Amino acid sequence: MFDTYWRFAAERQRVFHRRAAGDPPPWTTDGIIGRHKFTNVYRAADRVSQYLIRDVIHTGPQELDEVVFRILMFKIFNRIETWELLTDSLGAPPTWDGYDFAAYNSVLTAAMARGERVYSGAYIVPNPGFGEARKHGNHLRLIERAMASTLPKQFADAAGLREVYELLLALPSLGPFLAYQYAIDLAYSPMVDVGENEFVVAGPGCLDGISKIFADTGGLKPAEVVAWIADISHEQFDRLGLDFRDLWGRWPTLIDWQNVFCEVSKYTRASHPAVPGVSGRTRIKQEFRRTTAPIDYRFPPKWRLPAERTAQTR
Repeated sequence: MFDTYWRFAAERQRVFHRRAAGDPPPWTTDGIIGRHKFTNVYRAADRVSQYLIRDVIHTGPQELDEVVFRILMFKIFNRIETWELLTDSLGAPPTWDGYDFAAYNSVLTAAMARGERVYSGAYIVPNPGFGEARKHGNHLRLIERAMASTLPKQFADAAGLREVYELLLALPSLGPFLAYQYAIDLAYSPMVDVGENEFVVAGPGCLDGISKIFADTGGLKPAEVVAWIADISHEQFDRLGLDFRDLWGRWPTLIDWQNVFCEVSKYTRASHPAVPGVSGRTRIKQEFRRTTAPIDYRFPPKWRLPAERTAQTR
């Protein structure tokens, strides 16, 4: 099980590079990875994160309030289709300068009346309970509260990732996992200059992966297990003779190793079905469906990746 963690990471990253290079399928001989949907080793390389970086953070006005507003508006719903629905219905991408609760709420309410989803199913976003009739209305009020305070400036002035996280955690209904995810999203922007290796919050999938791989963690907390994995990553790939191709010079950070635990939790439902984990789940629900459009991978400029892989402000 421990070796499977590293083998999965190396093979999933190999698939990423083959797709990024435009190679034709099949991209892997691993039947489980070839059949089922798994997120990338690097969180920032996944479809929604890529859209956030390219089309939300780096598209539109670059003033602090506007960038923070766009990130929060996009991530609360975490669904590309919802962002595009708002953009089409409002006649322009969402802006804090032009924000109007009634207009935004009307667009989302009408979408739900048509039976459309406005939230991603990736994780549950609790209802903050601001007194609105629908959950999305309460989330619009939550964003209003954040923006009307000095929160954007506090993000920009933060000394580190934990400070950004604690500011988010103080918002109504945001628990530790969501606050950490949003802190990482803000860290993708040029406005919030903090690193991703300061600390990590382990999500439910990560906890399941840890429980499958380690019968005993020697007293280490889940976040400490992820940090230990990061510390030994180079030597483990070397031990197994695996050629792990990083992200054009960027080694995975704690959020990425946390993600690998989540995906290995799924992968081992097929590769090691006798190992139940704490979740007890036994099958992988989502199958891989190939998209025909090429993927133009772009990442934050501050990562200093090659120019062809760096987001450009539009």
